[in-house]
Amino acid sequence: MNVKQNLEQINEHITKSLEKVHRDTRPNVIAVTKYVTIERAKEAYDAGIRHFGENRLEGFQAKREALPDDVVMHFIGTLQSRKVKEVIDDIDYLHALDRKSLAKEINKRASHVVKCFVQVNVSEEESKHGLALEEVDAFIELLEQYENIQVVGLMTMAPYTEDEAEIRQIFETLRHKRDEIQAKQLDYAPCTELSMGMSNDYEIAAEEGATFVRIGTKLVGKEE
Repeated sequence: MNVKQNLEQINEHITKSLEKVHRDTRPNVIAVTKYVTIERAKEAYDAGIRHFGENRLEGFQAKREALPDDVVMHFIGTLQSRKVKEVIDDIDYLHALDRKSLAKEINKRASHVVKCFVQVNVSEEESKHGLALEEVDAFIELLEQYENIQVVGLMTMAPYTEDEAEIRQIFETLRHKRDEIQAKQLDYAPCTELSMGMSNDYEIAAEEGATFVRIGTKLVGKEE
């Protein structure tokens, strides 16, 4: 199927998921275009996608330059501190803030307030980046000193598993932590957003309150 058909199917699945749990919050679909050509990314734009995600600097910059000005660009991968200066002013959302050194460099290099998701390793997998759940509150507190960072929400990745109960528990846990931080009413950390869910689990993420889902394979496919 083409991207437009894929998007229609994804939107149908999201609608059914929201109806199932009587939830009104509809997540924004981020097209993860790291494995596809600029032409395929433009096809996603023509299908109505305005949020695009990349996890490599080269791909991010190429897509940013090629796509129209009204796109919202998300950097969704680990960003090395030494690379921040090359890309930070072109980022609308950063989904992987998980250490003080990165926050310090963003604050130093950015000429605008960067909307950041704090990455949380809820599943505690060694292969994944992100803070442990119990580290989140203290980390967000220290971010108050950086005027160019706004903590808009939390991000996590669930394990690649067919155990839906495990996936749901991870997303639910992140939502509860988000709610705790949001309740503090911090000006620099409104924490209203949840970035969770990918091609294999975005429906569960929608049911659990995701406001952004990051979809690659099922939306734009993987081109060889």
